[in-house]
Amino acid sequence: MARPAPNYERIAFVASSSPEASEAREALIRRYGNVDPDTADVVVALGGDGLMLQTLHRFMKAGKPIYGMHRGTVGFLMNEFSEDKLQERLTAAQNAVIHPLLMCARDVNGQQHESYAINEVSLYRQSYQAARLRILIDGKERLPELVADGVLVSTPAGSTAYNLSAQGPIIPIDAPLLALTPISPFRPRRWRGALLPNKAKVTVEVLEADKRPCAAVADHKEVCAVKSVDIGMDHDISMHMLFDPGHSLDERILREQFGY
Repeated sequence: MARPAPNYERIAFVASSSPEASEAREALIRRYGNVDPDTADVVVALGGDGLMLQTLHRFMKAGKPIYGMHRGTVGFLMNEFSEDKLQERLTAAQNAVIHPLLMCARDVNGQQHESYAINEVSLYRQSYQAARLRILIDGKERLPELVADGVLVSTPAGSTAYNLSAQGPIIPIDAPLLALTPISPFRPRRWRGALLPNKAKVTVEVLEADKRPCAAVADHKEVCAVKSVDIGMDHDISMHMLFDPGHSLDERILREQFGY
């Protein structure tokens, strides 16, 4: 039995601060109207990938589908912009479900900090000295010492961002995996990271935290002088991203693996 087509009559438009995005928002509101995001059936985000991440964070627990159109710099997470046939595009769009990472960081003063990340959680050195990190998976030590600029844990959605720049693997969007990727590793020289089940809990302990301070970052939220960080995917939170047919997120990730 076929599922009924989704109803996206009430649209909320959000935009970045760039003139291009603001002008696009005003033009779309004149054609399709605009409602408060709390009462909307769908949120349409106009900008680049930065605006999309902000929008996903803003509506993370609302369960509303989000459809991005590119009016910014980097548009990997966005659809092509057009003022025409928006409601038809929304109805035909494919839904990608993603889950965020939850970072629980403890600093050297014993304070705990929690933040969500859609792309990745990263730890990196705060001084001229390399970081010394101990890595545990589900409470079991897997790497007693990593000497590097840092390490990151990436979701499939974030695997083509910072993770890819750090030579990490590209992960299909529906793969139940996380990427654990070192940042400029010095020792062990041949370790290039690991693929983990997306139910794994990653713990990174900072060795010599006073001498070799490290910061932890969940997307754009930074905690300085951390002692240890727990990272895991929160499967209780589901975010819905809409993509035009033939331009879905899994198709874009597949294209990245072949370099185009």
